[in-house]
Amino acid sequence: MAIFEKLEAKVVVVLKSFIWPVLVVVGVVWLTTNSVRSAAVDPTSITIPTPKSDSTAKETVVLVNQELARLRSEANLEMANPAEELTVWRRLSLALHGTIPSLEEIRRFEADQKPERLERWLEYLLNDSRFDDYFAERLARSYVGVEAGEFLIFRRDRFLDWLATQLHARRPYDEIVRDMISGTGVWTGEGEVNFITSGFANGEFDPNKLSARSVRAFLGQRMDCAQCHDHPFDHWKQGEFEGLTAYYGQVVNSLAGVADKHGKDYVVEDRLTLEKRTVSPSVPFHPEWLGENGSRREQLARWITHPENQRFERAAANRVWALMFGVPFLSHRPVDDLPDPGTNPETATLDLLGEDFRKHGYDLRRLIRVIAATDAFRMSSIYPLPNSEQENDGTILQTAATIQQAKERWAVFPLVRLRPEQVIGSMLQANNVRTIDQNSHLFVRALRFFRENDFVDEFGDPGVDELQDWSGTISQALLRMNGEFSRELTSLNPMGSPGRVATAGSTPEKKIETIYLVCLTRLPTAAEKQYFIQRFENDKPDHAVEDLYWTLFNSPEFSWNH
Repeated sequence: MAIFEKLEAKVVVVLKSFIWPVLVVVGVVWLTTNSVRSAAVDPTSITIPTPKSDSTAKETVVLVNQELARLRSEANLEMANPAEELTVWRRLSLALHGTIPSLEEIRRFEADQKPERLERWLEYLLNDSRFDDYFAERLARSYVGVEAGEFLIFRRDRFLDWLATQLHARRPYDEIVRDMISGTGVWTGEGEVNFITSGFANGEFDPNKLSARSVRAFLGQRMDCAQCHDHPFDHWKQGEFEGLTAYYGQVVNSLAGVADKHGKDYVVEDRLTLEKRTVSPSVPFHPEWLGENGSRREQLARWITHPENQRFERAAANRVWALMFGVPFLSHRPVDDLPDPGTNPETATLDLLGEDFRKHGYDLRRLIRVIAATDAFRMSSIYPLPNSEQENDGTILQTAATIQQAKERWAVFPLVRLRPEQVIGSMLQANNVRTIDQNSHLFVRALRFFRENDFVDEFGDPGVDELQDWSGTISQALLRMNGEFSRELTSLNPMGSPGRVATAGSTPEKKIETIYLVCLTRLPTAAEKQYFIQRFENDKPDHAVEDLYWTLFNSPEFSWNH
């Protein structure tokens, strides 16, 4: 009897050790399958807001288009043809959410036949919390960098949460910047304070770092060289840099958080004589903008965001332009290296955008709406070269000089390589027919979070210089072609879009069209469709679906904005 009891106990232990893992796996599969399969593509499931009529915004768009036409006319350039609306929709989604549209969104977009469709869908993007989160990350790179920093006194995640909350609340941009520059308190409780604590390293505060970053991020100019000597190619002087830095010279940190120690002098050491000297706070122009009251940092914040400080509004307009196009307005210069106001006629477009931005309460969403409505954003990325530069068969020769000039004069939408988070975000979205957003199942969102972080780590992050031209590498191409991400996201499992397309009771033609929409946000051309129909007929349908997903994931069209 004892033997049977022991055997029974062992059987129970074995069953428990076997059944529980199986139940966990079954539970995860059920949750995932339910989160994906229950999400049938219903075009009516998305609510599209109606944008308010804004005649002043339309007037600004007209002025900007006239200025862009002037730039093209001076170079005898024609404007590229208008882009397809789905192409523009893809650009907007990548710029504002960091990913391509879902099949669910595409079907709803196609079903929307009312006038000004793009304007309404832009409101949909701007009202979604994904915009707040994604744009906060993109802006934060110029404010606090991408480094983790000194963990005990710097929380980048808290700063991101705070900035996303400000964007969601529609706070004016000038108020956000003033809070960052003048913030006090504990970094874990007051998210904006992390702008200041990002200047700490090894327990020491570096005001030079914040001074250089403030001029770059908020005024769109570089005076870093003036930290040690007069700028060799610009008008900035070392004394001007030191005077600006002195506004951060009273920052102290304690258990009560960041504060300003009034009466504390800002002292620097002369690089030549090694003698120490006290530097008084000063600004290089218009000291009357500082005001009379408040701490040094509060005065600096007023000076930077003063309504008459044209550099502030132009810097914001140029950065938002760069985030939407992938390159700054002056594509041959870094986004934070603008010429002085009034010194370059090519920046007149930024002057118009900046003025409108200021006059309408430093509203970032309005600025985005204006830029998205311009001819520059809605034109094709294919430039129609003159007949003299075409072959007999009509194929356009890629004349480098003409194309480069067309890009610089905004006669064509620039081809820009997607950033790492956009690449993996698009791959993950293409693997799901429904939109991955705040309403997605927790498992789906968690999976995206970890996959995206792992991919960016392996792919490489361009960091604060992400808006500069950067080339792809062989290892990056191999990661997309042969990496675990590509294998997982193109496999025919019942939870992803490849599996659902493969099992759908439709024709090869319909499957090909769906895959093209999911991956490239467009329908295949007649030649593409005919070619892949033959592949479907000559191969097993399951293999053909996987191969087509893999092919489109690794196509240049997928990894570039166009």
